[in-house]
Amino acid sequence: MRTIRPRSSRRAYSDLRASLPARLASAPQQVRIIGGQWRQTRIPVAAAAGLRPTPDRVRVRLFDWLAHLVPDLARTSALDLFAGTGALGIELASRGARRVVLVERQPALAARLQALVDRLQARTVEVVAGDALAYAARQAPASFDLVFLDPPFDAGLLPAALATAVRLLTASGMVYAESPEALSADRLAAADLQVLRQGRAGRVQYYLLRRIE
Repeated sequence: MRTIRPRSSRRAYSDLRASLPARLASAPQQVRIIGGQWRQTRIPVAAAAGLRPTPDRVRVRLFDWLAHLVPDLARTSALDLFAGTGALGIELASRGARRVVLVERQPALAARLQALVDRLQARTVEVVAGDALAYAARQAPASFDLVFLDPPFDAGLLPAALATAVRLLTASGMVYAESPEALSADRLAAADLQVLRQGRAGRVQYYLLRRIE
């Protein structure tokens, strides 16, 4: 009689991942805060359409850039227009930013953000449940030192978001943006922006931008 041995848990897990849709199988189940007072805090990632958190290694690089370009993060006011997991904005707040606004359109994700903010007792962080561009349109010019833009790639929102972000920047303010394709100099110039730093992680292009001088 043939003996059937149970598959290892690792093999079973691999089979399970292979059976999932590509979007879910490749999505991280959590991200972590890299530095500051909430360092190593884990943030669960919901299985929500369009949710694509910035990987840990990309945030490490971004905040290395900011450490060299921003004299005092404690004076920084930031807006995360497509907050998702909140990883970008919470990372900045963890490092002492004086104000961070997280805007998220999906009610379930906004509720998760508020729960995270409450758990961390993050008093400098505000969660706004609503449309990102509509919220930005209501804000006064030069309201923020840093604007994070990581919209769903299939929504076509980045051009409008870049134009909106420029209006909200302080004189020395910067925009961090992610895109599935390279942003041409002409496209950035149309938004009155130029590249300070840029990088690539897989298919994602990411940029730190400022106004054209």
